[in-house]
Amino acid sequence: MSDTIDQERVWVWGVPFAPVTRDQAVEAVLRLIAAGRPSFFITAPTHYAMLTESHPDLRSINERAAFIVADGAPLVWASRRLGTPLPERVAGSDLIYHLCEAAAKSGLRVFLLGGVEGAADEAARRLAERYPGLQVVGTECPPHRGMTADEEASLLERIRQARPDMLFVAFGQPKGERWIMQHLDALGVPVSVQVGASLEFAAGRIRRAPRWMQQSGLEWAFRLSLEPRRLAGRYARNAWFIVRMLLRDRKRRHKPGRPDARSRTGEMAPALAEEGAGDKAP
Repeated sequence: MSDTIDQERVWVWGVPFAPVTRDQAVEAVLRLIAAGRPSFFITAPTHYAMLTESHPDLRSINERAAFIVADGAPLVWASRRLGTPLPERVAGSDLIYHLCEAAAKSGLRVFLLGGVEGAADEAARRLAERYPGLQVVGTECPPHRGMTADEEASLLERIRQARPDMLFVAFGQPKGERWIMQHLDALGVPVSVQVGASLEFAAGRIRRAPRWMQQSGLEWAFRLSLEPRRLAGRYARNAWFIVRMLLRDRKRRHKPGRPDARSRTGEMAPALAEEGAGDKAP
């Protein structure tokens, strides 16, 4: 990880999170843009932590990320139980608005990539209306069948020609993170991030949960009520993952020779990293 954020990483369930607030995350992105080197960061919900456990390649992607923010209430709650609290949940679906606001104020250029057909165009229109002066320099919705080599090369060239400072990618997890990592140098964009359904939220295609549900960690229940067939299986797997991780954390706290739950982040990281290194993908 880069030194954009100086604090020790907080390891929760095998993922090294940056202990930052939403505003601090925005400031870190602006510093990355000022540095000008191709980089990316990750907004990681509980589902991404579960994917990291199952797919070893994501661990190397996590290490290359400039930083990772916790986009899930269970991750924040678990960090508190481990004695290394994250300050707050940093939701990607909120962060996109604050980054676009900062871009509009600073004259930065934004590119929207992915999502369902038409979502990026509508999100661009709404974001530009909301933040006067925002420069959305391109939108693309690649075919969901997958791109041919020529199509992908053409897409990369169009993004390069647009010269964005920020690239929002809505390919889903972990496809988005893998795609960004694969093409990081070829894109040459100072900051890229996989934003999941955020483009569809911004486009008004999907309703956000009421603020009280977001703040109480119940946004998942609202999303499930909207898309039960698509999300039921995923949320059931996430729930089982959370149960397993809580049981593991409890066992570690009571195991002789293991770091105490109140240990400093830097002392906990090696133990968690060591444990994750032996996991196998299914």
